[in-house]
Amino acid sequence: MTERGQYLLPALALLLAACSVAPQTPEPRPTVEEAEIPGSATRDADAPVRTEPEAARLPDDARAELRFTLAAVGDMMLGTDYPDDRLPDDDAVGFLAAVTEPLLAADLAFGNLEGVLVDGGEPAKQCSNPHACYLFRSPTRYAERFRAAGFDALSLANNHALDFGEEGRGSSMEALSSAGIVHSGREGDFGALRLGDLSVGFVAFSVTRDSNLLHDYALARSIVSDQAALHDLLVVSFHGGAEGDDAARIPFGEEEYFGEPRGDVVRFAREMVEAGADFVFGHGPHLVRGMERYGDRLIVYSLGNFATYYGISVSGDKGVAPILLVTIDGYGRFLEGRVISAVQLRPGGPQPDPQGRALQQMRELSFADFREPGLRFLDDGRVLPDARHYVRPTAAPRSER
Repeated sequence: MTERGQYLLPALALLLAACSVAPQTPEPRPTVEEAEIPGSATRDADAPVRTEPEAARLPDDARAELRFTLAAVGDMMLGTDYPDDRLPDDDAVGFLAAVTEPLLAADLAFGNLEGVLVDGGEPAKQCSNPHACYLFRSPTRYAERFRAAGFDALSLANNHALDFGEEGRGSSMEALSSAGIVHSGREGDFGALRLGDLSVGFVAFSVTRDSNLLHDYALARSIVSDQAALHDLLVVSFHGGAEGDDAARIPFGEEEYFGEPRGDVVRFAREMVEAGADFVFGHGPHLVRGMERYGDRLIVYSLGNFATYYGISVSGDKGVAPILLVTIDGYGRFLEGRVISAVQLRPGGPQPDPQGRALQQMRELSFADFREPGLRFLDDGRVLPDARHYVRPTAAPRSER
């Protein structure tokens, strides 16, 4: 447990205690022949072998007994000053206050920055009507708001990361780095963090130009394989899938939004696990989607709108989103999760949802899309591994990948 993890909430401590039994020795990810289910996670035979210089100092049984809690959320945009000043009245100081405690309690917290952190500047894309144009520019000081809320790593791979061009994304990178937040998104930009003796890599993908591309599957797989060889654990974020009120269901194929390719998110996510990712989380549809246990790794396909001030709709289900807590061992194997349902009620920021709608939706969608997601959802928000005998295949046969 890291120093930060010593301050877990009592509920989270119970969550971790429930996971006290684990294999004493590392197990390789199953091959197709060895898998308990068709399509379980595999690694290419010629994929790089993890050197694990730090983890090699730990005996196998010691590493297997390690417990880490990762927190992940979806889209965040704390206010924009373009084209008009639509920043929170308190300058976003308290916008995340109601959800900060579980984020700070986790060992590492991840999210998606939907916009740009830049002071001034002109947008990179031109709009015929600036008042109907979705361009998000937050002050660079807002990086400190994310850090104060507990975030350790943010994705800059999304369709708004370039609202003010690469200069704007460069400003976002600089602002986050200055605040002590790791980032990934620009092509070739990968993050690195620490969990005790272990190194943690962070790679963010999207369909946006000059980013780590989600829909170049071969390149994405190569990137993740290389990063997995450099780190003990690897977290992958992706911004993909269609948008709109009907985008909650996963089509198991290539998606589009107004003619823009948005990728086959199931194919992408599973291939990233096969290449070495230990936890994969998505965002982009502005709605929550289901999740699955693929082999012994967790994939969540969309975490929805988590903290978005005026400029992004939060009506209906678009205002519902979770904080997802994921407990893994020292090898990245999924042990247990917890969904903390949140809802946005403007002009305030996200707050706990007593109706638990994010949990309800994620449970329903997981079974509707995957039939057997390999997960059991409890009413108290916990998510446990469960038997899985059927994996709905992706659109592209393995032989064509």
